Parts: sequence; C-alpha cells; structure tokens
Amino acid sequence: MAIQIKVPSVGESISEVTIANWLKKDGETVKLDEVIAELESDKATFELTAQSDGVLKIIKEQGETVPIGELICEIEPSAQTQPSPSSKPEPATPVQQGKQETPAPAPVKSAAKVSGGVKEMKVPAVGESITEVTISTWLKKEGDFVKLDEVIAEVESDKATFELPAEASGILHIVAKEKETLPIGGLI
Repeated sequence: MAIQIKVPSVGESISEVTIANWLKKDGETVKLDEVIAELESDKATFELTAQSDGVLKIIKEQGETVPIGELICEIEPSAQTQPSPSSKPEPATPVQQGKQETPAPAPVKSAAKVSGGVKEMKVPAVGESITEVTISTWLKKEGDFVKLDEVIAEVESDKATFELPAEASGILHIVAKEKETLPIGGLI
C-alpha cells in the first residue's frame, strides 16, 4: 500500500505552502529521508523528505499552493533497495543526512509498527541554509503521553519558529532541554 505524504505543519501561523521545486521526478525511486521537494511559505523555505523507500507518485505539481495537511504525494513501497541512477549522487550531500521525519506526518499504519519500541526524534532539516535550531519551548512535559502529530515543542532558527509534532504516539522522554541549541539531525 502506498504511503501518503501530506503537507506538514511548518509553523504556527502558516496555513499553506507553495511547491517551489520537485527534486525527484514522478515514478523515480526515492530513499527514506531523501529530500524530494522544496516547499515555500511567505516566511521560509522548507524541505520535504521521503517517509520510506519506494517509487514517488507526485499528486500536486510544482507551483501549486497547497493547504497544510493536504495530500502532496505518495510513495509506493518496492522490493528494490538500490537507488535509481539519477539519485546515486544525492545521498552524499550533507543536507540529506539530517533526518527529517517531523514535517511530513507518518500515516497511522506506520505508527503501529513502532509501538512498544523507542522512536528517536531528531532535529528535522527546516531550510536550506539552516544548520541548527534552538528548543524555544516544550509544550509537553517529560513522561507525558503524546499522540502522533500532536505538537510537542517549538523550535526556532535565526529565520523562523517551527512547530515540532510527535512522530509517534507514546510516552515522551525529553533529551534536549529548553534553550538548548542542536544541529540538524541532533537527538531531541
């Protein structure tokens, strides 16, 4: 079954984004956490990453303005584990080594796969030139039960403030404290 990728919540006052650029083509093989598109709001540019390995099916075209939460593309899982020839150089770029699962909510089906285990949340890539963020406010406390996609913290860069939604349902264990600055890909 295809994994649906919806427009992620990228900030408190942002209700829609424009698809600035698809970095992968329709029908192309993508890898987990590979940057597949750039999204723009009136405040910043954000990267959209693949939620799994598979074949990309683009639903919304470049230049379209799409509301937060609307379906933007799907990834059809495939048995193929090798990237397509056009995507081989991309995994080496530093931007794509930061894990960005946060902006694109995972479907409920995959949340069931992580239940009973620990889901490590890492600082997502929030923009091309942003290399670190600061945890400005935790909206949930250590030990609180959180639901998938529930906003648990606010993080800020030198350019904007972003909401951080939970990547799974479960008990929250906070590693990074408020006002702590973390690199992209750092454990939250």
